[in-house]
Amino acid sequence: MFVLDPPLWAAGQNILLCMPELGTRMPSCSADATIRFGFSGSLSVVTPTLGPVNIDDLVWQSRTLGGIPPRLVTMLLEQREVELLVQAASERGEWFCAEAAVRELSRAGEAERALEVLEPFIEAGWRPARWKRAEVLLEAGRVRQALDEVRPDEEGLASERVCHDFAELLAKAGRLDESITVLTPHLDSWWILSALVELTEGRGRDEQVLELIAPRAQRVRSARGGKRWCVEPSNAQDLQARVLERAGRVDEAIRILGADIAAGHFVVQNTLIAYAELLLRHGRIEELRVLGTGERADNTLAYYARALEDHGLADEAEAVLRRFIATAEHPDRFRRPLIELLGRQGRIGEAVEVGRPTFEYHDACLFEGVIHLLHEAGRPDDAVALLDERSAEFVEEHPSWVSSNRMWLLGEAGRYAEALAYAETLPPDMYGLTVEKAWILEKSGRFDEALALLRSDAEVRPWEVADLLIRHGRAAEAVATMPSLAEQHAAYKRRDAAMQANRDPNTPPF
Repeated sequence: MFVLDPPLWAAGQNILLCMPELGTRMPSCSADATIRFGFSGSLSVVTPTLGPVNIDDLVWQSRTLGGIPPRLVTMLLEQREVELLVQAASERGEWFCAEAAVRELSRAGEAERALEVLEPFIEAGWRPARWKRAEVLLEAGRVRQALDEVRPDEEGLASERVCHDFAELLAKAGRLDESITVLTPHLDSWWILSALVELTEGRGRDEQVLELIAPRAQRVRSARGGKRWCVEPSNAQDLQARVLERAGRVDEAIRILGADIAAGHFVVQNTLIAYAELLLRHGRIEELRVLGTGERADNTLAYYARALEDHGLADEAEAVLRRFIATAEHPDRFRRPLIELLGRQGRIGEAVEVGRPTFEYHDACLFEGVIHLLHEAGRPDDAVALLDERSAEFVEEHPSWVSSNRMWLLGEAGRYAEALAYAETLPPDMYGLTVEKAWILEKSGRFDEALALLRSDAEVRPWEVADLLIRHGRAAEAVATMPSLAEQHAAYKRRDAAMQANRDPNTPPF
């Protein structure tokens, strides 16, 4: 899972914060705070808490996915519990619930209700809420008001994040020229260049985008020596090929990117993979043969093999993979694509044997992939048997992985009594053991016992209890039993403080 790390991004990147409660290092701040966003206007806040909304808690929630997390929000949406999400947002200050509720209300044409849900968060100075309000206004057809809500000032225009978000809003409003203009000063950043390509797809601006990408792609391909490792945007070449491809200029895309790859004039492996994927999409088997069997075979042979398979030449694909496994200096990197090919053909037993030589490796081990292949093929008993073949050294090195996967596979095989008996042989303090036992109980139809077990363990996270309740149609109870955002944040701080106190002072803090 990818989580945005900067602690104050959610409260607004490029925000001037004068709030001691947020831990900002500004010695002359007063309790009365002004938050100056990267767009026009300012918002004075006497305290970070308005109703149930607290900025410090929201920053923590955004960073850690605390409170009612997105997983539970998605489950509630699947059960059409929009009103419950509105209630959680309004009464508990839950931002993830508010986001989802606002999105659903806006889609249903209830813009005013959506804006009401957002208001406490906006008043507290929560930047994402102000942008979300702009989206609601835009969806309601109030375009000018939406754009004026978050239009960047001079400071905001210097921020990549603010410009990205505003450009995205402009594109949704159909103002693509303005969107491109806002992004242009930041196109030397790889992710902004990617955003330009994404926002303009299918909008008839490919030639304009190519003109903007061209000098940056040339800068990357021309970099030599140590400069290669710091040149940006490093993805300019693959984005250039992508836009050429979508503009119908496939031969040109292949010619330009292929020349760069052949000459070694690229800086990241993603560019090499982009070229292989481009060739695969267009069935260029000969070019893939040259690429996949040459000096870059480690990373590209799998694409050549897949192209052969896609063109009805699976036997030839299998042969070339087996040849490299037999002759390459580092053969194991070619086993995975062969396992996948055999799996697609239903030759599961042969796939297992291809992976077997790696099963006891410390790293580059293909055992987990084979276990999942057996499971997907409906053979969990075989997966358990394979797991039980592992050496004592393997089990000792991966105790939690072995035990949790054995429990899971026994459950998938319907061997519930055996799974629970096995659980009793494991250390009672093993991470996740209670949740796994509860899952087995649930699968065997013993819901009440599963719920009681989860509630009896203080180490079980509250959302895991709520997860079980929601799955069984008890959504309101699930939300009601969740600790408040403030309570969860306080508990997190206590756990963190305890960990810091117990840590060896000579141990690095990571």
